[in-house]
Amino acid sequence: MRKQDVKVRPMRVIVRPKSAAERGHRSRAIMPKPKALAPGLPATPEHDLINNGGRTIINLAFTNFYVGGSGAWNQNDIQSIDSGLAAAMTDQNLNNVMVQYYPGGQVSSNFLGSQVLAGPPPAVVSQGDVENLVTTIFNSGQLDNFDLTSTVLNFMLPSGTILNTDTSPTTAAITAKLERPHAQARKPGVAQNEAVPHEEEDSTQGLGGYHGSVHAGSPQTTVYYAVGVYSEQLPNGTTNGIPVFDQSWKNVVATFYHELNEARTDPDVEDAIRAGNDPNAVKFLGWVSQQGEECGDFPVFEANPLTQVFQEVAVTDGSRTVPVQFMYSDAVHGPEGPVGKPEILAQAARQS
Repeated sequence: MRKQDVKVRPMRVIVRPKSAAERGHRSRAIMPKPKALAPGLPATPEHDLINNGGRTIINLAFTNFYVGGSGAWNQNDIQSIDSGLAAAMTDQNLNNVMVQYYPGGQVSSNFLGSQVLAGPPPAVVSQGDVENLVTTIFNSGQLDNFDLTSTVLNFMLPSGTILNTDTSPTTAAITAKLERPHAQARKPGVAQNEAVPHEEEDSTQGLGGYHGSVHAGSPQTTVYYAVGVYSEQLPNGTTNGIPVFDQSWKNVVATFYHELNEARTDPDVEDAIRAGNDPNAVKFLGWVSQQGEECGDFPVFEANPLTQVFQEVAVTDGSRTVPVQFMYSDAVHGPEGPVGKPEILAQAARQS
């Protein structure tokens, strides 16, 4: 399919505002024509999410895969990411924002644990690499005990790895072999495997991550995934991803909080993109705005500074804080932080 033929292309990425990645992905976003608002941001009802009739995931499950071997990861970072993301995705007050997009106002999330993938940290990872990796893991039987209709595989990239959205694989495959994290792991550093091509719209140009799906096996099974970078200021002074918080593990949690919420409100977005100019392509979509934005997108675009929507918030029981990005809420027509009462929309009740 030629790119110019695509008639439906919603966003499924997280990008840094005013970056090449934002300009590129927003310019390609195409859609058919049809209260507790974050402080400092106006109501924007023109960006409200629309229920397009595609499926959503009410009872989400997710598991984390750390790419690049245990030597590329600080064990404390792994533990902080796992616990922080699990706490954010299961928090009642944060989920009170998301329930508005589900019939009956019910939503849940379950963390299934994490594993480290063996092998050297890749210098560059493309969408083709990730999809090949998902297929390999599926074919190996490692996912046999997962309910793949509701599970998202998270691929955390190590420090220094560059992410892009190229559909072709790079020359260096990512291993799907599992290993146990070591108790003592070296601090992450810039991957030195090969020269890094600085293509437009990769993570050095503001891309933070994205979600999608793969059809694997026979008969075909849909496998959902998300991938994100270790957002940071690199030793050479450049930026990789969307560094907002004072520690990179917090950026990782916020990135995957964004992706998981988008994956559960719009899981089959990749099928809509693949369908392209098919008039029925839009029917794959869940909750997406008329501008092609998913629930996490517009809050990032309009925030200035980013700390208006990227914040550490207290969990419902007050036991800790978690780094998150506020999601778009139709109920307040803009980004909304944790709230004590579930937001309910009449439109959600009509969801198929």
